[in-house]
Amino acid sequence: MTGGGDVPGLNACIRAITLGALEEGWQVTGFRRGWSGCLLIDPDDPASVAAQTWNLDRDRVRGIDRVGGTILHTSRTDPRTQSEGDRTDHVLHVLDRLGIDAMITLGGDGTLRFSAHLSEQGVDVISVPKTMDNDVHGTDYCIGFSTAITRSVAAINALRTTTRSHERIGIIELFGRRSGETALLSGFLAQVARTVIAEVPADPDILLPLLVEDRQQSGENYAMCVISEGAHIAGEGANADLAKSASHRTDGGVGQRLARIVEAETGIGTVVQELAYLMRSGEPDAMDRMVGFAFGGLAVQLLRDKRAGRMVALTDGNYCHVPIARLLDQQKSVDVDNLYDRETYRPKFPRIEGMPMFLY
Repeated sequence: MTGGGDVPGLNACIRAITLGALEEGWQVTGFRRGWSGCLLIDPDDPASVAAQTWNLDRDRVRGIDRVGGTILHTSRTDPRTQSEGDRTDHVLHVLDRLGIDAMITLGGDGTLRFSAHLSEQGVDVISVPKTMDNDVHGTDYCIGFSTAITRSVAAINALRTTTRSHERIGIIELFGRRSGETALLSGFLAQVARTVIAEVPADPDILLPLLVEDRQQSGENYAMCVISEGAHIAGEGANADLAKSASHRTDGGVGQRLARIVEAETGIGTVVQELAYLMRSGEPDAMDRMVGFAFGGLAVQLLRDKRAGRMVALTDGNYCHVPIARLLDQQKSVDVDNLYDRETYRPKFPRIEGMPMFLY
């Protein structure tokens, strides 16, 4: 089952799980539409079962690793927070009636939290972390992160041409509500002038003069700035006009709000772009295809060895697994003190030796 937002690499993982399980002689059922699909199943109604599940065989998964998204479809649903109350019992009932011996769930923080809850109820579960934000605690890497970075860097560099041609300040907003790792790494690899992450408020009194100076010193009279969608602009709560704009999504996200401040305070035009779903669309890059295959294979091996209640992971460059509830211990975010300069809105790497391959 896949839950939460789609990312490239999910289908590679689904293929690896299916082929590995078939080699063990197991039957593989794909639950469609995340936990939402499971909630729609009435075990006494064959039509509802057929609508919300697929039999996964070699023909069904042939070639899907080359395709982005998830063939099983997905939803952002937590059975514990439904309008009619906690529906965990319904999920347990469905699994029991359909003869499901174990589950492998592919998801981000929300999906995997419910997976850990199911494990506590006695269900054999293996979790596979996926999120383009790379913010699941307990693993250095989540499926989808590399492709999101690759897409972002390419888009940022492409937008330089328009920003440079019009001598403006480019502001690119990237997904990342709680963690600024996607923005931090994309901004670093694209070598933008300034990067605003979700963990550190942006103070216009400091950031704007820096961007103006960057533009003046660029040699071509332009500058580029990356900002996390979850970033906060200092003073939004105190400025009535700004707060009004911030309270309506129709006025745009934080990138649009920052652009309005830049233009109002400096008189310099901006180029604003929310990359949004383009970051998670399309086929996976080599990294996400490789990790998808490996995570799927490891998940099957853990079930074969009767080691349920684990989350597959990458730590220090090695494939491994951790307790399924590890992600509940804390929220993963950028190590601001060691990897970010609050005063300049730039990454900082005081040392390279011993640093993780992926910043966190």
